Amino acid sequence: MSNPWAKISIGAAFLAALSTTACQAPGENAKANVYSESQVNSRQAAEVIDILAVMPAKVEVSNEQNQKTAQVIGGLLGAIGGGVLGGSLANNGLAGGTVGAAGGAVAGAAAGSLVSSEALVSGVSITYEDHGQTYNSAQVGDICEYAPGKAVMVATGPGVTRIQPNTKCPPPKA
Repeated sequence: MSNPWAKISIGAAFLAALSTTACQAPGENAKANVYSESQVNSRQAAEVIDILAVMPAKVEVSNEQNQKTAQVIGGLLGAIGGGVLGGSLANNGLAGGTVGAAGGAVAGAAAGSLVSSEALVSGVSITYEDHGQTYNSAQVGDICEYAPGKAVMVATGPGVTRIQPNTKCPPPKA
């Protein structure tokens, strides 16, 4: 394979496929039905509440892991592209490839840092009644997971409400 653009294309395709599997959806770990290892098999106070209203909301969550992944993949793509391009354009293939790879890695990592460290994810604002008092709690999740009526609220710490989904979303249409 002597065409440098073919090498770049193959490398880019490989790393693009890798990048899609490396990123996790931000906020998934903040859903009410996700527990840390220290919360599993431990006693937590729970009570039944009455959900009065469910409204759509957006929740800002950390996207730092995806930002770091984008920097690494950008650096790798830049190094491969810069190395191949630098090696094929320079008179001294090895030296040009090395300089191109270094420059490409720096540029690719810088481009990867353009991914925001914060992301907005779907959430819900739940207004509920508990022992005669009306409260509101924002949760990460889809609006179709909650409906007015009875629900279980788990307290994992002082003032921390984890209102469990009380309905299921319809399955995606085929």
